[in-house]
Amino acid sequence: MTDYFTLLRPLIHRLPPESAHALGLWALRCGLVPPAPVPRSSLLQVNAFGLEFANPIGLAAGFDKNAVAINALLDMGFGFVEAGTVTPRPQAGNPTPRLFRLPEDEAVINRLGFNNDGLELFMEHFSRRDKSKGIAGVNIGKNKDAADADADYVAGLKAAYVHADYITVNVSSPNTPGLRDLQQRGKLSSLLEALRQARRECAQTYVRNVPVLLKVAPDLDRKEMEDIAEAALTYGVDGLIVGNTTVTRPERLRNSHRGETGGLSGRPLFALSTERLKDFYRLVGGRMPLIGAGGVFSAADAYAKIRAGATLVQLYTALVYRGFSAVRDIQTGLAKLLEKDGFANVQEAVGVDCC
Repeated sequence: MTDYFTLLRPLIHRLPPESAHALGLWALRCGLVPPAPVPRSSLLQVNAFGLEFANPIGLAAGFDKNAVAINALLDMGFGFVEAGTVTPRPQAGNPTPRLFRLPEDEAVINRLGFNNDGLELFMEHFSRRDKSKGIAGVNIGKNKDAADADADYVAGLKAAYVHADYITVNVSSPNTPGLRDLQQRGKLSSLLEALRQARRECAQTYVRNVPVLLKVAPDLDRKEMEDIAEAALTYGVDGLIVGNTTVTRPERLRNSHRGETGGLSGRPLFALSTERLKDFYRLVGGRMPLIGAGGVFSAADAYAKIRAGATLVQLYTALVYRGFSAVRDIQTGLAKLLEKDGFANVQEAVGVDCC
């Protein structure tokens, strides 16, 4: 698989980024990408949010916005796949061009703006997934022109609840005006209370408990992080994803697209997102699991996230530069790192660098 991607990458990267992405999704849907299952290892098995994960390496939201390739993506060896972000009504997103590769920096800048086909079609696709293949979550957001943000998220939760293994509330994308304001104490409390009430109703209706996670930005100061952690604990959020893309621009960026507006992901995000992960791990004090995202390209990166407090890890941009073989490589390397340090299971390593 590595050889195929290495061979094809120069051709793929000659396509505009969105065209390349659409081609990749089409190939997955049509079964043109060979499955690459990763052998199960007791070292990597994780229990979190009441769910059993075969391994801690997941695919972040944004790759499969409309839930069209979940089965094929799980066949690539991911321990879990998060589809979306999906909004109640379809929306086109921001004007193109809106996705930029920064190959010298192994980074991507996007200002897509929650482009998706809407909840109805998304859930039609999502409901047809093969649940035996693994865990799949739904990442929900609000429409750009929503008059009532809370109502949009409640609609997303109610639609996803019956089929999702977990639901992620995305209040941290920088590409929808005003979205990150929902991380502010008052607005976040209002949103989480509305979602708590909706969860109670859904739990009674469907007789099941679906974990709800909150995805936060890495661009937060200490007070903002404290407020988010307190609200998450108060309103029964099951976990945090730390974090989304960043609007900051490290000086070391070399590519000519470095000044484009949007969220930066990839290698330059690793240090910042890992520090925020440590901050949140200390703030929640082990009272909820965290998912570490941002700049994960290697087993060492995933291990650093875990040692910084992540029970699970997500990646996305690594696929742009390494292909799906990165999933196997990370898991194989992570198992070796855990064995070397004397851990019997990956969960024993969570947060050891925060002590």
